[in-house]
Amino acid sequence: MMEKPENTEQLIPPGITNREHNTKVPTPDRRRLSVAHLVAAVAATSPGAVALRAACGELTYGQLNARANRLARYLESLGVGPEVPVGLCLERSFDQITACLAVLKAGGAFLPLDPSWPEERIKLLLDDARAPVVITTALRAEQLAGENRVAVAPERDAGIIARFDARESSANVKRENLAYVIFTSGSTGEPKGVEVTHGNLLNLIFWHRSAFGITAADRASHLAGLGFDASIWEVWPYLTAGASVSLVSEAPRTSPDLLRKWLIDEKINIAFVPTALAEPMIAAEWPADTALRFLLTGADTLHSYARPNLPFAVVNNYGPTECAVVATSGVVPSQTDISGVPTIGRPIANTQIYLLNENRQPVAPGQIGEIYIGGTSVGREYRNRPQMTAERFLPDPFRGVAGARMYRTGDLGCLLPDGEIAFHGRIDEQEKIRGHRVEPAEIATVLNRNPQVASSAVVARSRGKEKQLVAYVVPAESTEPTAAELRDFLTGLLPDYMIPAAFVKLASLPLTTSGKLDKKALPEPSSENALDTAGYHAPETPTERCLADIVAGVLGAERVGINDNFFLLGGHSLLGTQLVLRARDAFGVDLTLLHLFEAQTVGKLAATIERLVMEKLEAMSEEEAQQRIAG
Repeated sequence: MMEKPENTEQLIPPGITNREHNTKVPTPDRRRLSVAHLVAAVAATSPGAVALRAACGELTYGQLNARANRLARYLESLGVGPEVPVGLCLERSFDQITACLAVLKAGGAFLPLDPSWPEERIKLLLDDARAPVVITTALRAEQLAGENRVAVAPERDAGIIARFDARESSANVKRENLAYVIFTSGSTGEPKGVEVTHGNLLNLIFWHRSAFGITAADRASHLAGLGFDASIWEVWPYLTAGASVSLVSEAPRTSPDLLRKWLIDEKINIAFVPTALAEPMIAAEWPADTALRFLLTGADTLHSYARPNLPFAVVNNYGPTECAVVATSGVVPSQTDISGVPTIGRPIANTQIYLLNENRQPVAPGQIGEIYIGGTSVGREYRNRPQMTAERFLPDPFRGVAGARMYRTGDLGCLLPDGEIAFHGRIDEQEKIRGHRVEPAEIATVLNRNPQVASSAVVARSRGKEKQLVAYVVPAESTEPTAAELRDFLTGLLPDYMIPAAFVKLASLPLTTSGKLDKKALPEPSSENALDTAGYHAPETPTERCLADIVAGVLGAERVGINDNFFLLGGHSLLGTQLVLRARDAFGVDLTLLHLFEAQTVGKLAATIERLVMEKLEAMSEEEAQQRIAG
């Protein structure tokens, strides 16, 4: 399971495939099955087995299936059937999963909506998807109902739902029919709904169950944001296999320490954890007897390798929403001396990865190309967005199958000699710093190797006409790294233009509801959130005060102390030249960049300037000195 095949022959483009998985995992296209059928089969053979666990108690497969059947028949009476989307706006709960299963049993497609979203956004997505039914709470039913939309509240409508038969629905669902619609943010700021079919979803389920050896004895976790497609991945591979799913409460969802404790206490065997939470967790200590076998991660670029002696495997996963959650997957090595970021592994079952140039021709192994995804994972289209669909869902010229399509991701990758794929960020995420193309994620990767750093993110922020790099650092437990220490660490590994101008201390990295780094929530660097350098000490002498004003003016800083390092405040050689020229004019000395590189702090550079002034005065005649002092 998830081990590299012994034969690591280089796989040549155009299509990178996972031969091992393609031969072992059945193709759902050949099955007259659906998620609803598979769950019903488990309920028929093991009705007393625990399907769901939460702080409120347990729900058996028999109870889950019966509740979903009654709700499904009620939904059918409201017109729900194949190709009909149904909004799900419920908190993480037994009711939410039951409602999702009921929609599938009725033949409809569920539309997950996170109740934490603003009400106007939820209404916008319901309208955009043209959903005639939404399942929500009694408190929200009236607000979300509309002229062309019925609101169903399971608690409020319990009496009506109970009148319907608990027998299985007879909805005739085909693999081409929609299983779910999920919205993802667009580069234009306009959300777009991705249509995913039963065939797409079943391919994910069958691959996952085979790759990780899922059995009815397993316990999985459910903690991803409800509007994030990983929440679908967390539930259905397990409930179709007879395993149980434990629902986490809100507090541990965003705390690496609390989540680690919860996973241990709940004896979870397999868990998905978003990248920003996974990085500090895999750097932490774990009991040797923890039940966890696999910690799956994804959503952002993974910068850290697994810590040696972890009692479980860390698996990095990659895939856009448009391709049924996961397109590639691979075990993260536990070595600590590997350079670069962990790979995104190999394609999952029945999936092809193409690395293409700007002319959509395959690049050679080892060269960077744009990632295109083909095969059974590729979703159907963007809902009600024909032009956008035509731009991203393209004919697949490489498979030789009529009607085959591939999805253009906008991500970059290259094929490594062992057949795994290295991720190189997005086409539109490169930043230009002092004339150099920089991938901020690469800097975070190096920064995370420092034992004092639990996790980090690096972004480019505008300062005047230039962009400067800012590092956001979550310190490792019981450590207090300084900006100077981290800068020295990076200086030995990266060129100077890749050294962040500022280091901001955070308790945790902010996440979006989909588990990705929320760059908009990262604070602006300030004296209040900066990692401690040497403490602020106000300038005292006239030279220090004048020089501090010059440095603050060059850097656009509010204040500069005598122990503040010019380079840690965002300075570099180009800004240093401006500083030197202004200081020359102000003090009348031949200050050079070499002096600045040697001194670096305001206090030391002020002392250098005073020394140069004294040397100049000593070289003058008495008359010149008097004129200098007078003038």
